[in-house]
Amino acid sequence: MLRKREYGKEQPYMAAGPFKIRVPGIHYKFEIADYIQGLLMCAVCLGAIPMLQQYLGMPFEVALAIVVLNGIFYCAHVFLGDPVVPGWVTPAIPLLILYVSEFPMGPERVQALIAFELSLGILAAFLGITGLGKKVITLIPNCMQAGIIMGAGLAAVNTVFGKGGHFDKFPLSIVICIGLAFYLLFSNHFKSIRNKSKFLKTISNLGILPCVLLAVFVGPIVGETVWPTIKWGFSNPSFGELWSHWTFWSIGFPPLKMFIQAIPMVFSAYVILFGEMIQAQALIEDAAKSRPDELIDYNPNRSHLIFGLRNMAMSLIGPDITMCGPLWAAMQVVVCDRYKHGRKAMDSINGGAGSFRFGTLTGYFLMPIVTFVTPVLSIALALTMLIQGYVSVRIGILKSRTMNDLGIAGVMAAVIVARGAAWGLGVGIVLSLLILLGNKKNLDVNVFAPQEEKLEVKEEA
Repeated sequence: MLRKREYGKEQPYMAAGPFKIRVPGIHYKFEIADYIQGLLMCAVCLGAIPMLQQYLGMPFEVALAIVVLNGIFYCAHVFLGDPVVPGWVTPAIPLLILYVSEFPMGPERVQALIAFELSLGILAAFLGITGLGKKVITLIPNCMQAGIIMGAGLAAVNTVFGKGGHFDKFPLSIVICIGLAFYLLFSNHFKSIRNKSKFLKTISNLGILPCVLLAVFVGPIVGETVWPTIKWGFSNPSFGELWSHWTFWSIGFPPLKMFIQAIPMVFSAYVILFGEMIQAQALIEDAAKSRPDELIDYNPNRSHLIFGLRNMAMSLIGPDITMCGPLWAAMQVVVCDRYKHGRKAMDSINGGAGSFRFGTLTGYFLMPIVTFVTPVLSIALALTMLIQGYVSVRIGILKSRTMNDLGIAGVMAAVIVARGAAWGLGVGIVLSLLILLGNKKNLDVNVFAPQEEKLEVKEEA
């Protein structure tokens, strides 16, 4: 029986240490609209499959098993009291691809991935338990944070346009579909007209799904993919093969040196993770302003614990290149936007986020959905990487506060793409010490200051 929430109070839950357990139908209302949207948007999540096939050599059914396991753990956030739509650590995926590609294809590469993901999970859980997460990030200079984020963005673009990348296989499909994606997501013209029509607003709320659906038709028309062969019934993820060939109990536990080698990559991924948590908190706080009827408790330490445990679990039962992140930003925006429309539209933000992730999990098992998007999964992945590249470079630049920050970040980002996270971090540390040590504020040139102010600072120097 559904428990009602008093006006201005927190949604009902069962206390369990740092967690707040919420069961659909008992502690929050199941939201049909968000569930249906999740069924459709599972197509984006299935984009992890070509990555797992290309960089780990996994068969389709094994990769699907990993997507399903991830989908089950996605539901843990709302279940344990974190009112978010969790997702991949998308900006860090290109960096992780570069990192694991340094190891030969086969068991050694999978072991390297296990060592990284387990280390990331342990770090996140430790920082969540101790509450040290925010303090750790404040020790990292802006220039290095900017360099990591920009490096992730450039690496994302490189996975599409680099030699042997997705663009070589699907040039016309990617050009057409990414053109639509950039227009829908970033165009000022579309922003000015989307609220004038219910149809355009609906299209806007679907993120990149319209572009993925367009690829299903454009790909065969231009001769780059085949038309989907729709199959009915349920998918058959191969958990048995996953656990007998792709986990540590079948290929061996990673040696200590792999954990040491993974430290720079873990550090880089955590910086990105922390930025996503800040974004999650900002989105939730903004949504809460429109809904005084519900007290929303977003706790970064609890979020650390949950995605830390998710990464630890996945490293052991299904090593995953997409990693386990605290936020799917695009869909959190969509859920928060509908939440703002009032209690009749969405009773609780927990119901919206939880129902959406139940929808994506259901979609993984429905063969009509899986087979419909299978021919264009690589194109969908390319779109995700290009959009992430655009956003990451923009955010990285905005992280820079001075001209020196921007210069260090640019060099660091280029080295990350060329040589990987370890070299990039090393270069960032050296440049920060050489350029910023003994810095005086009057010598800094603010990146976003008016031109006159920049000239004044230059003359003073």
